[in-house]
Amino acid sequence: MVDLMVSEQQSGTTEENVPAGFKMTEVGVIPEDWDCKYLGELGDIVRGGSPRPAGDPKYFEGDFIPWLTVASLTTIPDAQQVVMTTSSMLTELGSKHSRTLEKGTLIISNSGATLGVAKLLGMKCCANDGVAAIINQRVGNKSFLIHYINTITKSLHDNIATGNGQPNLNTDLIRLIPVPFPNEQEQKKIADTLSDCDNFILKLEKLIAKKQTIKTATMQQLLTGKTRLPQFALRGDGIVKGHKKSELGEIPEDWNYINIGKDCSLRARIGWQALTTKEYLSSGTYYLVTGTDFNAGLVDWSSCCFVSEWRYKQDSNIQLKVNDVLITKDGTIGKAGYINALPLPATLNSGVFLIRPKDDKIVPEYLFFILTSRIFDNFINGITAGSTIVHLYQKDFVHFGYYAPHPEEQTAIAAILSDIDKDIQTLQQRLDKTRQLKQGMMQELLTGKTRLI
Repeated sequence: MVDLMVSEQQSGTTEENVPAGFKMTEVGVIPEDWDCKYLGELGDIVRGGSPRPAGDPKYFEGDFIPWLTVASLTTIPDAQQVVMTTSSMLTELGSKHSRTLEKGTLIISNSGATLGVAKLLGMKCCANDGVAAIINQRVGNKSFLIHYINTITKSLHDNIATGNGQPNLNTDLIRLIPVPFPNEQEQKKIADTLSDCDNFILKLEKLIAKKQTIKTATMQQLLTGKTRLPQFALRGDGIVKGHKKSELGEIPEDWNYINIGKDCSLRARIGWQALTTKEYLSSGTYYLVTGTDFNAGLVDWSSCCFVSEWRYKQDSNIQLKVNDVLITKDGTIGKAGYINALPLPATLNSGVFLIRPKDDKIVPEYLFFILTSRIFDNFINGITAGSTIVHLYQKDFVHFGYYAPHPEEQTAIAAILSDIDKDIQTLQQRLDKTRQLKQGMMQELLTGKTRLI
């Protein structure tokens, strides 16, 4: 376990090439004035406890004390160190069959998807047996330790996962986890710097979530005609346009019904063409677009594979063009993509439909937003309800319909939604860069390559 904790970046370093002023330790190369300690030296390592039987109303769904489970940790953002709430509570009797942890306790998930993730309790609570904790902690800045432990989460998980069983980080293993240990003043300085970065990440995540909420609400209003853009809201005589009844509910009086099967052409790679993954190329001149290449509604060309010229020319019906609309029919079905640019010729694999309007009464980008809206979600849910094999068949898809305004209004609505998407994309790019910056800072600060004191 100790050997496995040495960071990958330092794993090639030997005693002979350790830089001056540094030393080799169980955690890799660190400054000479830093120590290396085991978590078991810092305090007592304990495990939570779960009342049995699970779900017994004598213990669970009470109102006495918060109940922290390893599953609840999956809902907490990576950049958020402090656990502030839980989704359920125990009864007083339940608390006596569990373990109570005090506010300010450092906890470590010891099983499941979050194995090795460290957090700080922002409340007194009971924890289940999927959570370990350091109690009676004698030394060490908790925030510093959390930052470090979370850099080795993946290696902890990978090194413990054996066979098909559920990986488990028991208390004996946790006690033997080594950590770099500068003096407490430097620990605090490092922790504060990384926490400032985390706080900025959290702000960006909240901004993105807020923008997404605004987009969802805007789509619901504009794509159903509940809200009309001012330039399209009035009749020629200045009277506000009314509504009419339809099988989809009330819709604006001047909107028309669009049917995918009648008003668009649907194309896909035919099964007998037998394109296999063995033919996917890592470089080339002809892109192959799959459903996994969609990112925020656009194709991430950097993730695409390539195919031979013969495969590209084999079917001209699926040679992509700018303004094409795509929809996945296998895997995560109903995932839409829009071709706003085409850096190289591109074709499709067999898991994606290509949708092209037959005339200009349909604005492709507006159609794309329809396919990312609740309108299409409801359609997908309707055709997949109760099915164990999830697939979007053409025989079903051709029955999808929606109402749309005049193309000029479609274009205006699509422009508004596209602008929101661009704002989200800008924020996401900023978030990605900030996360990369933090990764670089951790590599420097938690190894002592860069000193703040």
